[in-house]
Amino acid sequence: MAYIKPLFDKNFLEYASYVIKDRAIPDLEDGLKPVQRRILHSLFEMDDGKFHKVANVVGHCMQYHPHGDASIGDALVVLANKEYFIERQGNFGNIHTGDGASAPRYIECRSTPLAKEIFYNPKLTVWAESYDGRNKEPLLFPAKIPVVLVMGAEGIAVGMSTKILPHNILEVLEAEKLCLSGKKAQLFPDFPTGGLMDVSDYQDGNGKVLVRAKLDTDDPKRIIIRELPFGSTTESLMVSVEAAAKGGRLKIQSISDFTTDKVEIEIKLARGVYSQETVDALFAFTECQQSISVNLLVIRDGLPAVMSVTEVIKHHAKQLVKILTRELELEKQELQDKLHLRTLERIFIEERIYKAIEKMKTAEAVTKAVIDGFKPFAKEVGPRGVSPEDVDHLLRIPIRRISLYDINKAKEEMREIEDRIKVINGHLKNITAYTLAFLDGIIAKIKANAELNRGARRTKVGVFDKIDVKELIREELELKYDRTTGYLGTAVAGEVVAKVSTFDRILTLRNNGTWTVGDFPEKAFVGAGAWWIGVADKEALTATVFTIIYKDPASGFPFIKRCVIEGWIMNKEYTLLPEGAEVLHVDTRQKFSFTLRYKPKPRLKLLTETFKAQDYAVRGLKAGGIRLSNKEAAGVEVKEVKEK
Repeated sequence: MAYIKPLFDKNFLEYASYVIKDRAIPDLEDGLKPVQRRILHSLFEMDDGKFHKVANVVGHCMQYHPHGDASIGDALVVLANKEYFIERQGNFGNIHTGDGASAPRYIECRSTPLAKEIFYNPKLTVWAESYDGRNKEPLLFPAKIPVVLVMGAEGIAVGMSTKILPHNILEVLEAEKLCLSGKKAQLFPDFPTGGLMDVSDYQDGNGKVLVRAKLDTDDPKRIIIRELPFGSTTESLMVSVEAAAKGGRLKIQSISDFTTDKVEIEIKLARGVYSQETVDALFAFTECQQSISVNLLVIRDGLPAVMSVTEVIKHHAKQLVKILTRELELEKQELQDKLHLRTLERIFIEERIYKAIEKMKTAEAVTKAVIDGFKPFAKEVGPRGVSPEDVDHLLRIPIRRISLYDINKAKEEMREIEDRIKVINGHLKNITAYTLAFLDGIIAKIKANAELNRGARRTKVGVFDKIDVKELIREELELKYDRTTGYLGTAVAGEVVAKVSTFDRILTLRNNGTWTVGDFPEKAFVGAGAWWIGVADKEALTATVFTIIYKDPASGFPFIKRCVIEGWIMNKEYTLLPEGAEVLHVDTRQKFSFTLRYKPKPRLKLLTETFKAQDYAVRGLKAGGIRLSNKEAAGVEVKEVKEK
C-alpha cells in the first residue's frame, strides 16, 4: 500500500494535468486546443493554394496528434464550421439541423488567408518535438487577435470545465482598438444561429445568458421559428415542442420543419388557441428559451485561470503590440543584414577587391586578402566590419554576376532598403498607432470578404420579461387522498386535499412523524392516516411553522415540537419525531390553543389542561420536542384563537 498510493497519486496528477493542458482547455495566447493547433499547422504545411481531401489532412495531422483519426476529423469539422480559418468544400454538416458532415474522403478544405495572417509566422513561433520525436510542431501560435473570444470553446477536464461563448469578430477587433486607445469596451456574445439574448447576468464572461428563438407570430393561428437559440438544433427543438404538447403544456395541431440554409419551423395551433397566448408557453416549456452558464477558463502561462472578457481583450492588446514589435524588429534585422551584404558586394566588385585573391594559394590567405582589401572602406562598411562568413558569401558570387553587375541598380536597391528601415523605425517609435492601423487592415479585409463578413451581429441583445410558469398552467387539478387505502393522486377517489398543477411537488407528513417530498402523482401510495398533505413550495414552507403534538412512546408524556421545513432531497424519507412516537395533532397555524386530556389515574384530579402553541419556540428539524406535562396523555382537542 505504501508503494501503490504514491504511484496512483503521481499517475492521476499527471493524467489530470495532461487532460487540462493538452486536451480540453484552450490556451489564452492563440485560443486553440492542441488538436486545433495541429490541424492548422498541418494545413499550413500542406498549403499549395489548392483544396485538400480532409482524409489527407487528418492523415498528415496524425504525425502530430496521437489520438486517432476520428478525433482529428471531428475537430476539423467543428473548426471549419466556425468559418474563419478553414475554407470548406463539400458537405460539412448543418449547424441548424444538426446533420453531420460527409465522410472525410468526400470533403475538402484549405487554410484561409486570414488564418495565415493571424497565426502563421514560423520565425516567431516556438517549436517543440512531436510525440514521436520525428517532427517539429508549434507550442503556441503568435496569434494576433483574441481567437478564444471569436470562436468560443467548450471542454470538460479533470475537476474543471470551460464554456466560452463566441463573439462577433468585428466587435472584438473594435474592442481591442478601444483598449489600445485607453478606452473601455463592453462585449457580448454573438451566435451564428442568431436568435435573441438577455445578457443581464453575463458578468463579463463568467455569469449566464438567456437565449431565445426568434418567433414570427404575424399569423394568429401559426408560429414560425426563424432563428434558433444557441446550443439547439431544429431536431432537438422540435422534440422539445412535441414533448411539451404531449404533456399538455402546449396545444398544437402539428409541427413541420422546412429548414434549408435558413431555419423555418412551422407550428400550427389547435382550435381556439392563438399565437400570442402560446409564445410564453414555448419559452417556458421548450428549447425556444434556454439558460447558458458561462465559465471563461483558459490556460494562461501554463496554468488554468478564470478570466473576464475585458481581461482577455487587455491581454491580447498587449500581446499584439509585442508580436508586431518583434515582427518589425525581425524585418529590420533582416534588412540590415541584407544592406550590409549589398554594401560589401558593391565595394567588392566596384573596387575590384576580388583581383587581390588571384595570387593567393591558401584559403587563409584568400580570406585575409579580402578583409585587408576592405580596410580603406571601413567607414562605408560600418561597425560590423567584415566577418569570415561575409567573405565566404562574397567568394560565392559567380563571375557572370560580377561581369554584369549594375552599380546604379545596386544603389537603387540599397536606397529602397534604407527607406524601408526608416519606415520601420517610425513604426517602432509609434507602435500603438501602427497596431491600430494593423487592426484597421484586418477589419477591412474581413468586411471585403463575403464569406468572412457576417455584417451586423446576428444575435439581438435585449432584456426578457420573466415568465411565471405557474401562471401559464390555467387548469388546476384536484389532488385527492383516500385515508382508507393510503393512495394519493389526481386519479384517486377520495377527499380533495389541495389544488395543484403538474409542476408542483407534494409534501406528505405521515401519522408516524415521517415526511417526504415527491413529484406530482397521478396515483401513489403514501400510507393510510397521513396528517398533512400539501404543495412543497420552498418560499411558502419557509414561512410555515409546523406544530406537532405527540406522545412519547415510553412514558406516554405529551410533547410539542414547532419547526420550519426549509430544504429536502426528493423522495428521501425524513423523520421529525423519536421512533415510535404517536402523533396526536399537526397544525400549520401561527396561533392556536389546544387542550390535553390526561389518562385517569388514582389521585389525579386535573384531567384536562389548556396550552397556547405560540408560547413555545420554533426550533430546528433535528431538535427534540418540548415536554408539556408529566402526566400520560390520552388525547388532544384543538380550538382556534382569532388574531387581534
